[in-house]
Amino acid sequence: MQRLLALAGPLPFIALAIVAAGLSLGVAAWLFAEVFAAPLEPLAAVWRYPLTGLALATSYFAYGLTLLLVAPALNLLLGGRLQPYRGSAVSLTALRWYVHCTLTLVVRYSFLEFVTPSPFAQLYYRLMGMKIGRNVTINSTAIADPSLITLGDGVTIGGSASVMAHYAQGGYLVIAPVRLGAGATIGLRAIVMGGVEVGDKAKVLAGSFVLPNTRIPAGETWGGIPAQRLELERGEEARGNGPGAS
Repeated sequence: MQRLLALAGPLPFIALAIVAAGLSLGVAAWLFAEVFAAPLEPLAAVWRYPLTGLALATSYFAYGLTLLLVAPALNLLLGGRLQPYRGSAVSLTALRWYVHCTLTLVVRYSFLEFVTPSPFAQLYYRLMGMKIGRNVTINSTAIADPSLITLGDGVTIGGSASVMAHYAQGGYLVIAPVRLGAGATIGLRAIVMGGVEVGDKAKVLAGSFVLPNTRIPAGETWGGIPAQRLELERGEEARGNGPGAS
């Protein structure tokens, strides 16, 4: 019985992912069937097939751009906006977290790479509840729990960096806000966990791992696994040992 329950547990969230993707694919299917299909039909094969490919690709991007709106709408409708939490992974609050994660992941793994970094990605994150300041660069899709992440003005998140507002501890699920201060830089492939606060103009070097609930003061440079404060000589970053946030 426990095995059956374990197998059945993900099914509602799989269904939610299907609903989000299916509604968005409906727009793509309409675009192809009603706009492209009829004009392509009379063309000779030498033109019809490559143009059909272009039409299908256009329809796919219509799917993706629609999904950037559908997923946040479902998240809002189903109460997926998160609050800080520490407790059982089986609870009403945890259920809301699963909803939020499902709708974040379906976008991330089916389309988000194509619009990162761009205003489209930032619009999606804002709609999912992320607070984003001006002149922010997010060059990664590995962003979890966006409704509990705050980015100050001028923040840079490097390629493939991970920022997540949750972690597991002592058998409990912990959901804790992440705040990156103005001008903070998270380097290439760095990992920032739940409860972390990075001060204004602080830097986390490439490949570093910032433990949950770490506080990085303004202006400091941290690096390593786990990340610790580093004393860099003047000009060292300019010689190529900087945060690597591209």
